[in-house]
Amino acid sequence: MNDQTAIARARQVPIVNAQGLPNSRRWSIVTLLFVASLINYTDRASMSVALPYLAQDLGLNPVVKGLVLSAFFWSYALMQIPIGWCVDRLNLRWLYAGSFVLWSVACGMIGLVRGLYSLLLLRVLLGIGESIFLPGGMAVVSRIFRARERGLPTGLFESGSRLGLALGTPLLAWLIMRYGWRNMFFLMGFSALLWLIPWFAVLPNHLRNNQADQDPPARAPSEPRTVTVTLDRNLVGICLTAFCYNYYWLLLVTWLPDFLVTARHLTLLKAGVYALLPYFVFGATSPIGGWIADRLIRLGWDETRTRKGIITVAFICGLLLVPAAWVTGTPAALSLVVGASLVGTATANLLVIIQSCAPAERVGVWTGVENFVGNLAGVVAPIVTGILIAWTGSYLPGFALAAGVLLAGLFAVWLIIGELRPPVEEEESETCAEVHRCGAA
Repeated sequence: MNDQTAIARARQVPIVNAQGLPNSRRWSIVTLLFVASLINYTDRASMSVALPYLAQDLGLNPVVKGLVLSAFFWSYALMQIPIGWCVDRLNLRWLYAGSFVLWSVACGMIGLVRGLYSLLLLRVLLGIGESIFLPGGMAVVSRIFRARERGLPTGLFESGSRLGLALGTPLLAWLIMRYGWRNMFFLMGFSALLWLIPWFAVLPNHLRNNQADQDPPARAPSEPRTVTVTLDRNLVGICLTAFCYNYYWLLLVTWLPDFLVTARHLTLLKAGVYALLPYFVFGATSPIGGWIADRLIRLGWDETRTRKGIITVAFICGLLLVPAAWVTGTPAALSLVVGASLVGTATANLLVIIQSCAPAERVGVWTGVENFVGNLAGVVAPIVTGILIAWTGSYLPGFALAAGVLLAGLFAVWLIIGELRPPVEEEESETCAEVHRCGAA
């Protein structure tokens, strides 16, 4: 490799964490992403918690309830690739803020619905706004942290989604019991807009895609600026794994409160409190799983086998969801659901695999494609579960199907997703060191 080739290669590789931010500010940004994901999933879960009362007021049967729960994912899934393209190219500070406003207002306006069609429309708008959550958060983390450091911050910001359910579900239930489900939507949707104040104060305006900051030679002049996603083997495996994982997770998001109220005969407030534990475990184990993997890799463990091994153990825990729908005692059922929520240990490692496999300048698009396919499960799972409940009168078939789909994801993890490549910034450092040695010689 001559000097010119090495320099050209170095210039074409986006420099991760090229923003020059102090460490305290980087973690402040992660904290804001955590809070945003907490709000995101609290708003998303508001429909699941309000569903028993909302369905009674609007006259919705189990099949229509599944349709309402699914409507969010119609737009959320379809927006993933377009929002991923926007994340890679537009100013994240304003893009994230605009999406945040849209989903908060849509959530608040649900309190005004009088029929099924307006409810479906607002759920679709909520999905459009919330589509920024994962591609946007992943892009920010990938730009301000090195690859070997991303397990913990990725797990932390993403864990807000699970903790949003854990903390938000009892809060939502209390607000519904005290003020009614309509006022609950008003309060949750419009009060969340206060988050924008620290967001604009902390996130730098220049935090854009590093590839966009490169000189023109980084891209051939004749090359069009379009979305290009090749049928990469790793991307296929990531997408299949995401579908299986999301089918399981989104079943818990959409049907767990209704399961506790309808099948376990708990009051809405008790169901909200008891749902706190499984959602909390799902969220708390996400950064723990990422931290364990980061730690083992720093000690010399193979990164590919470490992350895939943690994912495997976590997915096997999902089998506990099957007896949770079968046992007669409510405490035993709750304990099994909590154990089944250890699947959350896989979450951060699944996301780091995307960051490790995707080209650095296409993290947003890859995340969008992965999240699009994954959230097709969000379209399917609520409807299929509703049909199975209406057909059998039991949650057992729906829970068993979710656990089976989850385990099927392990075939994609081990047989399709290949070896994780070395961190891009380490490759670049070696290239720059070679250039420096050549120059010194």
